[in-house]
Amino acid sequence: MMLSSPPWFVPDWPAPEGVRSLITTRNGGVSQGMYSSLNLGDHVGDDPLAVATNRARLRDVFESDPVWLEQIHGTRIVDADRFHSGDQPPQADAAFSRKAGVVCVVMTADCLPVLFCDDSGSVVAVAHAGWRGLSAGVLEETVTAMGVPGKNIMAYLGPAIGRQAFEVGDEVRSAFVSTDAQAAAAFKPSLPSKWLADIYLLARQRLAGQGVERVFGGSFCTVSEADRFFSYRRNGQTGRMASMVWLDKP
Repeated sequence: MMLSSPPWFVPDWPAPEGVRSLITTRNGGVSQGMYSSLNLGDHVGDDPLAVATNRARLRDVFESDPVWLEQIHGTRIVDADRFHSGDQPPQADAAFSRKAGVVCVVMTADCLPVLFCDDSGSVVAVAHAGWRGLSAGVLEETVTAMGVPGKNIMAYLGPAIGRQAFEVGDEVRSAFVSTDAQAAAAFKPSLPSKWLADIYLLARQRLAGQGVERVFGGSFCTVSEADRFFSYRRNGQTGRMASMVWLDKP
């Protein structure tokens, strides 16, 4: 497979001056085989030295190490300002920061990464929203932790599995529809007892429920864009991309 696209891109959203964001692709690293090439996940079976080299290349973009998380498909959000380089990664699926230079990050390979910031550029956050975390309220918890009204927050939906590839069972649909009837619009019938789920629409619905109406991104498909993104659904064992947001130092 020819991997020639850039190693990362800057999300296209109208974040205020001082808010910075970056999302990596699968390109531009040293990992081999199924992890080719910019795998940032240290928990997926890749050569630890290769992962360390990939993270070091990313580290050159920032003034400090990102606050990596041990993601558990839950709803816990942590204050990234309380952690330092070398600390044990906290078990959480979201992080926020009000301190310049602290990089909040989540890793994904089909699950949905969501970036947040407020209009005044005083707080940023990022959440890892697989279907379990999304249905359990990880986005709502993130908005609450930011401590500003939803109407003053904007969000960006990063690369995730597209609606034509995300086939799920009745239990996934029920997890959403049982608590919000409007979620039914995000599920289209597929095979018997199977549905095609639109994770981007589900996220937009959850965010709207918190007053977050300005939502950008959401046009990717990690499964079909094989030359650009890792995908667990497509490949099984594979690497991880990173989605990052931080406040720039003056």
